[in-house]
Parts: sequence; structure tokens; C-alpha cells
Amino acid sequence: MNEHIKTAQEKMEKCIKSLEHEYTTIRAGRANPAVLDKVMVDYYGAPTPINQMAAISVAEARILVIQPWDKSSLKLIEKAIQNSDIGINPTNDGNVLRLTFPQLTEERRKELVKQVKKIAEEGKVTMRNVRRDGLEKIKAQKKNNEITEDDVKDLEKEMQKLTDKFVEKIDDVAADKEKEIMSI
Repeated sequence: MNEHIKTAQEKMEKCIKSLEHEYTTIRAGRANPAVLDKVMVDYYGAPTPINQMAAISVAEARILVIQPWDKSSLKLIEKAIQNSDIGINPTNDGNVLRLTFPQLTEERRKELVKQVKKIAEEGKVTMRNVRRDGLEKIKAQKKNNEITEDDVKDLEKEMQKLTDKFVEKIDDVAADKEKEIMSI
């Protein structure tokens, strides 16, 4: 396998992993600790992820429980969640925070599906950029007489097959997430 194809494949695999992680942060009605991954708490002047300050557990299908290791940080965590784009107000009982995920309305499901499609499209653009960069490097090899014209054609076909495979994988991951959203 050509080094540029291999590099492109590694970048495309990272893109899929990033896409899958991005989808875990979409609030889809079920309690999922990953929705808090992007929420940072101003803890002694440093932005700190909640999962480094508290135990996060799923109490029921739609309830997350956040139990800070330092009780004095409870209010800070509560404020960070309220200021985030999660859209859920935590309940504070003095010891733990509870996030109750509401049932999704049909309108909200459709919004989430649009968001899933937008993220998938961004992933496809990234894949095409990786393909373009790889093809430019292959053409540079031809220009430097390191490979033949036939090699270029073969490598271009291989790069296109690789891109098609990963774009299809993006479609599959997005379809799975859409099904999950619509079936809740």
C-alpha cells in the first residue's frame, strides 16, 4: 500500500472516530454521560471537565446523577451545566445533581436528525479534503518521476475506493444515530 494511501486511511479512520464521539454528545432522550463531555467548570480558575470533578452515573434510563468528589464544587458544576447548551436544568439536593432528560417531542427529534445530517456532511467534506491532499501528494511523486503514469491512475482508483468506503461508513453511522433518535 502506498504511503499516501495509508496516511489518508489513518486520517479517515480518525474522522470516523471523531464523528462517532460527536454523536455521543447529542442529547437523544436517554441519559448518556457523554453529553457532559463538552461542559467545562471554572474550578479554581481552570476550565475542568465535569468527569474529572465528579462521579457521573446513569440512575435510570433518563436520569444522570452527578456526585462531586468535592462538595464545595456542587454549585460550580450546577452553574456550568445551566450555562451550557445541554438545555436541561439540574436539580440540586445539596449532595448530588440530577439531570432528568425529558421525552423528545417530534419537533425536537427532527431538529436532532438535522444536526446528525449536518455533522455527517461535515465528515464527508473532511474525507474529500483528505482524498484531495493524498492525490496531490501522489501527483507530486509523479512530477518528481518517483512513480509512473500507470501508478498514478492505480493509486487514484485506490484512493477513490477508500474514500467511497469511508463515506459509506459515515452514512451508516449517521443512519444508526437517526434510528436511535427516532425510536426513543
